[in-house]
Amino acid sequence: MFVGNLSFDVTREELIEAFSAAGKVVDAKVPTDRETGRPRGFAFVEFEDDEAAQKSISLMNGKDLKGRPLRVNEAENRPPRPAGGGAPFRPSGPPFGAGRPFAPSSPPDMGGFDDFGRGDRPFKAKGSRRNIRRRKRGFD
Repeated sequence: MFVGNLSFDVTREELIEAFSAAGKVVDAKVPTDRETGRPRGFAFVEFEDDEAAQKSISLMNGKDLKGRPLRVNEAENRPPRPAGGGAPFRPSGPPFGAGRPFAPSSPPDMGGFDDFGRGDRPFKAKGSRRNIRRRKRGFD
């Protein structure tokens, strides 16, 4: 069951005690904020059977707990989130060296970095035309 509008100072034990009037409580989870460690103002209560869970809605919805009226309803099942905090960083577009002839800010005649497996070495436009072509093709 989802329990909303929860007072920030309600503990797990107090939740179990309050909801045990509806039936046997298996577990209660009070999520906390990662940065502050404070409860987030809602909780999840798990019952032994579905009858107790349905009874808890009629018994506890709107009832005051530590000065706040509770909002109790059936929790929605959400798919589990992948571990690691989300998708890895991926820059947009192909990486330098994969299908991009030169870096966008340095055209070939400006002495920018070449794209032939030597991205860390500046392209030198010196030498004969034949040697320049050979360097571009990777025969250096």
